[in-house]
Amino acid sequence: MQVKFLIIGAGPTGLGAAWRLHELGEQDFLVLEANSYPGGLSASFKDDWGFTWDIGGHVIFSHYPYFDALLAEVLGNEYEEHQRIARIRAADTWTPYPYQNNIRYLPKQIQWECVEGLLPGRRPQTRPSNFEEWIYTVFGQGLAKHFMLPYNFKVWAFPPKLMSFQWIGERVSVIDLEGVLKNLILEADNVSWGPNSRFRFPRHGGTGEIYQRMAAKLGDKVHLKSPLLKLDLQNKRAFTENGLEIRFQHMLSTAPLDKLVREIINDAPAEYKRAAEQLEHSGVFVAGVGVNSARTDDTCWMYFPESNAPFYRVTNLHNYSPNIAPAGSGKRALLCEVSFSKHKQEDPATMERRILDGLVNTTLLQEQDRESNSIWSMRVDYGYPTPTLERDRALALIQPWLQAQGVFSRGRFGGWRYEVGNMDHSVMQGVEWADLLLKGEPETTYAVPAPC
Repeated sequence: MQVKFLIIGAGPTGLGAAWRLHELGEQDFLVLEANSYPGGLSASFKDDWGFTWDIGGHVIFSHYPYFDALLAEVLGNEYEEHQRIARIRAADTWTPYPYQNNIRYLPKQIQWECVEGLLPGRRPQTRPSNFEEWIYTVFGQGLAKHFMLPYNFKVWAFPPKLMSFQWIGERVSVIDLEGVLKNLILEADNVSWGPNSRFRFPRHGGTGEIYQRMAAKLGDKVHLKSPLLKLDLQNKRAFTENGLEIRFQHMLSTAPLDKLVREIINDAPAEYKRAAEQLEHSGVFVAGVGVNSARTDDTCWMYFPESNAPFYRVTNLHNYSPNIAPAGSGKRALLCEVSFSKHKQEDPATMERRILDGLVNTTLLQEQDRESNSIWSMRVDYGYPTPTLERDRALALIQPWLQAQGVFSRGRFGGWRYEVGNMDHSVMQGVEWADLLLKGEPETTYAVPAPC
């Protein structure tokens, strides 16, 4: 078999690329997907009790008119729109998100520690060299101690001192002493920060409905259950586990970059394999708890920096669409996420029990209700691409080499750049790849790091 464009992965990036090729009139392409379903990390599943679950707490917001237009074509008006309401559970109380802008809800002693750390002369004055130092420099000792350090280790499953801080951009609300004191004294909330302060969610089928519909429109151009086994770069041949051999001219790979270089490419030079070994990631254990008891709570999602719960985030998924829980049941759908890595090992055998313990400890579940609930769970080995201190050096070596062979590696784990790993970013990386090859337009979302 021979195609002009071969796309590995039917997640947001791969389907975005295929959609754009089709839109531009190019039909000589094929998408290979290892799983039996499209959507990648944005897929959704309906469990035996009738709940629909996403792989993590996805919300739809956009930096791109093209992405907005694509969603309008795919979903029409079949979506719900929400104003974000997010909270942090810490010190036995709920604090509006962002934590650092709303410390007035905390106990007085913690309020003072947060303010004290921001006073003149209390924060480091030297340029930070890693994420942990950046946290102390920007937020001071108090905020670092009570939220920023414990939460970031909990979500990344990686020590902040081994991470870069260049990825942050719009993902973390920075702070100033004046703003903290103003909110504290005037008892004012500051909850509108961030690009996802308003978001959309599909009315039916969870986030995965978007990619089910995209794949359906592309028809037999998308081959499910077709994992890539080997890649012969010299002769531009791809081999699947189910025995298919495909010759191609151009490739877009959304497979995890470390696996692509170390395991899939035939005879990759040792220097590139060594660079791929520098790419770190964490996994996520996702558990959907269907709660039989009703409860009025307008919160969208919640963060948990403390050790009384294993999860770093819980989403009230039932608030996103009336079709998430079984029709007419009035049940709650709590989507819980627990990270793991070599630095933060978790026991899968006890995870569901510990999640239920955490829901009770944080008041989301009553003790008497814990045994009457349904649980759906999924282990995701590749959840977050970690922006380590070594990451950009590795990418600056690997990506130009791949592109010289006709292979563009893009997407959440294909590009390994968390800062452009939102859903809209991921779709647009595929779209921009298609525009580059068919129209000569340069990519703007993904930039290969310059050599260090």
